[in-house]
Parts: sequence; structure tokens; C-alpha cells
Amino acid sequence: YLAIFICLATKAVHFELVSDLTATAFLNALKRFISRRGKCITLYSDNGTTFVGANNQLADLKECLFKETTQKQIHDYLAEQFIEWKFIPPYSPHVGGIWEAAVKSAKTHLRRIVGTSLLHFEELYTVMTQIEACLNSRPITPLSECTTDLEALTPGHFIIGEAITAIPDRDSAQTPSNRLTRYQLLSQLKQHFWKRWSSEYMSQLQQRFKWKTCKQLNLKVGTMVLVKGENTPPMTWPLGRITEVHPGPDGIIRLISVRTKQGISKRTLPKICILPLEDNVIT
Repeated sequence: YLAIFICLATKAVHFELVSDLTATAFLNALKRFISRRGKCITLYSDNGTTFVGANNQLADLKECLFKETTQKQIHDYLAEQFIEWKFIPPYSPHVGGIWEAAVKSAKTHLRRIVGTSLLHFEELYTVMTQIEACLNSRPITPLSECTTDLEALTPGHFIIGEAITAIPDRDSAQTPSNRLTRYQLLSQLKQHFWKRWSSEYMSQLQQRFKWKTCKQLNLKVGTMVLVKGENTPPMTWPLGRITEVHPGPDGIIRLISVRTKQGISKRTLPKICILPLEDNVIT
């Protein structure tokens, strides 16, 4: 089982593998989380009633959470650690949309990339840690207003003080799995996850408006953008700065010049994502 912790302020993600659904296993996972990331003040979670009508895989978890002995044991430990545990309203999973999105990012792609592969506990823990690093490497906003700075703020900056990097690996995405060693297989799983998740994440960053609206993207020189369609290794984001905009005859900007580490090139708007998202729309 996988326990996912997500910071509501920085959106940083932390994964913990749990061997079973007992209260002791959860408390041990919480202790590992606190030992590595620090103690949190408030802990939000589902209240268990949303598991009603779930599939058989969640039946054991629902039964475990509804046990009074389990809840009492967890609450006693949290009271000792001065951690307040709050539950979301019943039958309202959208209230916990932040961690539900993290669960979707991890579970959906993990099921696709692992498939029928059999992984030992240590191998699965290695893959989950690498996936956690990929999620924490996503850019949030530029680090500075300098037009020559191509570094972006990521959740990893709040965890280790700098951007999270990875050890270079040989590209084995197209190699049949039966020709790979166990170490190379884990690298292939990470590369497959990165290719799927990064493409989906950048597609979600692009804002689409109805043709009736008058909203326009706030495109100006110096704005940081993510360049789509670049074949980059895991945890490497193709960032650039706008150097020039090219309005059309109707005054609408559809083409821009972007400066990246490889030089200046022209890109259309569907091939870029603007950072930060909150400041790039004019109404």
C-alpha cells in the first residue's frame, strides 16, 4: 500500500510504502515522514465514509478506518505529537482535491508503467522514491525577475533548498524489458512515468478559453515559459524566456521568440506554457 503526504502550502509530495492496513503500520509511516520532513501542525485526511461503495480493494481499508480501536490509537499518538487531525466533510472528496490529484498522478501512471511486472519491496520503494522526485521537480514560478535567469522555483526547493536532480541514465524506453537487468528495468519504469506524466502535466498548464470570451494571455518580454515537445530526461524541464512577440494582422499574438539554453527559437502558443499561471491572463 502507498501512503501519500502532500503539503498544502508548497504542494510538495512525499510517498511512504506501507506493508498492511493496521494502525501500527500507518503510525510507523507517519513517524518516518516526520523524521525525514519535520513535524506538521495539522493533518487533513478523508473521514472514511467516502469509501462506502468502493471496490473490493478498498474494503479492507474502510473496515480498518471504521474501527474504534484503530482511530483511538492514531488519535492518541497525534495528541502526543501536538498534531491536530481534521477530517473533510462526508461524501465530499472534492474538498480534498489537492491530495486526490496527487493520488491520481501516482496511481494512474504507476498502474500503466508497472503493469504485470513483479517488483520486490525494495525495488518498488526505489521506483516510488524516483516518482516522488519527479513530482517535486515541477516548476511553479520563476525564481527571479531577471530576464536572463532560467531557473524556476519547485517544491524541491522547500525540501532540500535547491532543485531536485537525478543520476544520468541510458535511455532504455524502447528496449524490451526481457533484455534488461533489474537495475535497468527500474530506470525504464522511471523514464516511462516521466514521459507520460510530464506530457500530461504540461497539457494541463495550458489554459483554453471559449471563443466568446475576451480573455488573452499576458505575453510580454521576459516572461518565463515551459516549452512543449522537447525530449528531455527525467526531472529536466525545458524552460525559457520570451524575447519577442509577433502579433498578427488582427493584433492577436500567436507566435513568440523564446530564449532557452540552446538558443533563441520561435514557438507558437500551443507549444508553450506560461509561468506563473495566476498572472498570465488579461480579462
